[in-house]
Amino acid sequence: MIRRIEPAKLSGTLRIPPSKSLSHRAVLAAALAEGESVIENLIFSEDIIATTEAVRALGVEAIQEGDKLTIRRSGTLKAPTEPLHCNESGSTLRFLIPFAGLFDAPVVFTGEGKLTTRPLDPYFDLFDRQGIKYDYPGQLPLTVHGKLKAGTFEMPGHISSQFVTGLLYVLPLLDGDSEIILTSPLESRDYVTLTLQILKIFGIQVETVTPEHYKIKGNQAFKPANYRVEGDYSQAAFWIAGGLMGDGLILKDLSEHSEQGDQRILQIVRDMGGNIEWQDGDLIVRPSKTHGAVIDASQCPDLVPICATLAAVSEGQTHVINAARVRLKESDRLLAIRTELNKLGANITEEPEGLIIEGVEGFTGGQTEGWNDHRIVMSLAIASAKASSTIEIEGSGAVKKSYPHFFEDFAGIGGNVSKA
Repeated sequence: MIRRIEPAKLSGTLRIPPSKSLSHRAVLAAALAEGESVIENLIFSEDIIATTEAVRALGVEAIQEGDKLTIRRSGTLKAPTEPLHCNESGSTLRFLIPFAGLFDAPVVFTGEGKLTTRPLDPYFDLFDRQGIKYDYPGQLPLTVHGKLKAGTFEMPGHISSQFVTGLLYVLPLLDGDSEIILTSPLESRDYVTLTLQILKIFGIQVETVTPEHYKIKGNQAFKPANYRVEGDYSQAAFWIAGGLMGDGLILKDLSEHSEQGDQRILQIVRDMGGNIEWQDGDLIVRPSKTHGAVIDASQCPDLVPICATLAAVSEGQTHVINAARVRLKESDRLLAIRTELNKLGANITEEPEGLIIEGVEGFTGGQTEGWNDHRIVMSLAIASAKASSTIEIEGSGAVKKSYPHFFEDFAGIGGNVSKA
């Protein structure tokens, strides 16, 4: 789908959609609790649908009513009789793979797009050490057959925190105590903090010795809970940039004291000279003349596309560093955002692990590609706030992966968008 966006300044008030990271985690925790849990303030994007369908395949009842999901389970989880289809959701796949270790039956995982080849090696190393059989011909489908046993789990921390999260859900259920020891520094560690937050709400205790060492008592039980998902800083980042580049915005439903790693967007834009402040629980974003900065993406890789967009029209040089993992997302995001913003007149040079961005006065218009990547599409849409002519985005429908009503929200605060 092609969308055509005319230059326009964004202004007004917007409610931020719920955190996708917390939504995944809450749905899985509720599925592991015997009884009834209610998760409120969900958006059923493609990623969250994938996780919801997966828990249904495990024998859990999940009833959707508006933005609420009621999850009921009686008895034990059931081994799925059909493949668990993860669509393009890396969280769904990596969180659920250890669940296969709860069953003495083969479990098959399938997916779409770039997910079919995203790295899974940390799990394979663990399976080899535990004698768990798996079949993986270099891409999905993956078949796992064998029960996970309690013990010490050593794995690298620099590939993805999602592997740690997957184990943290399953190890408390095993017969015996376990430890997770990371052999390299944990990147995106705040995502593990979110996991621990949700686990605690649902009755699971984990001892954090260090960010690279966790102790997990076995024979624990998840307890039902009611939980409302807070607003998503990963999505708020687009509107923060849009407000700075436009006429200002008031953003609602964000937690000022959130544990979300992408709350770093607040410090990043302040370091760039952005004028933002909290007032009565709302985040006030005022139009600002921003300047370059050094942006360390090691703990907030999802922010790279929108930070690059803001930096491209900020005075001076911005250096994005420690961003190699950004290449392993829905697209190679370093290549994608550099390519598309340069089409619009930006001056961006790509490095193996980052970007060098020389600020320009504004964007031109032009034809761009979405790279089947929701964050690339949303970043290009926000660029229109500083564009001199029409921007066309081919493949704009990719937003349905995480934020299906993005363009409705965009139009609601002044974005001038139409379908080509």
